[in-house]
Amino acid sequence: MSTETAPRAFGEVGRRDTRQRRALREHLAMSDSFVSAQQLYDDLRAGGDKVGLATVYRTLQAMTEAGEVDAVRTDDGETLYRKCGPRHHHHLVCRSCGVAIEIDGPGVERWAAKAAADNGFTEVTHVVELFGLCADCSA
Repeated sequence: MSTETAPRAFGEVGRRDTRQRRALREHLAMSDSFVSAQQLYDDLRAGGDKVGLATVYRTLQAMTEAGEVDAVRTDDGETLYRKCGPRHHHHLVCRSCGVAIEIDGPGVERWAAKAAADNGFTEVTHVVELFGLCADCSA
């Protein structure tokens, strides 16, 4: 889940800023948790937005490719999405409630750079996600 390149705003590079994209962007911006495409679809429909599930999936994929949202894959293979900041970061994600915290990983960055250099690799990216139980869910 590298965010090393600056995110592009929709409307750039031939992408139309549709009502559905704006609705997804706004909904994601209001949450601290990773959510599934199905959850987003259900929430948008419950709020009166007329959007198709296929549109939600396509838009989330485009937003992920543009660096506008981050995606993580759960142990059961489901992809979850969250609006994140533009700088490179990692996540600490609660397995129970889904709350996510952006964290820096300077030790991870040093390790990744050294491992790449030691093995002659360049232009290396990496994804590090930590999963556990938040304080509220642990109580």
